[in-house]
Amino acid sequence: MKVGEELAPLEIAVTRTLIVAGAVASRDYQDVHHDAELAREKGAPDIFMNILTTNGLVGRYVTDRFGPSAVLRRVAIRLGVPNYPGDTMVLSGTVTALGDDGTAEVSVVGANGLGRHVTGTVTISVPEGSA
Repeated sequence: MKVGEELAPLEIAVTRTLIVAGAVASRDYQDVHHDAELAREKGAPDIFMNILTTNGLVGRYVTDRFGPSAVLRRVAIRLGVPNYPGDTMVLSGTVTALGDDGTAEVSVVGANGLGRHVTGTVTISVPEGSA
């Protein structure tokens, strides 16, 4: 692993089931994440993914790339355009810093058909010899 190294992209199908399951798992019962009719009444074309689901997918993307011994230390994300059912989000990342303490910082972008859904930085600990 080195600074500037790009992680292989990950395509995630944004399904209605993923959106609803993520909302329920994170106890986010806002209707815009599970009720298409109410989401439309509030101005959205359909239900959309909540930030906690996106946060989990970003963390999974980075830890999957660095192996089972990688530990998330910090995930800082900002949402952009929504993730609606039927789209695909493609996560990509670049190693931006390596610490002497075994940490790595990764810049992550998740884009869909509307543009950038998420941008952020993930800091992980990677035990020596595992990355």
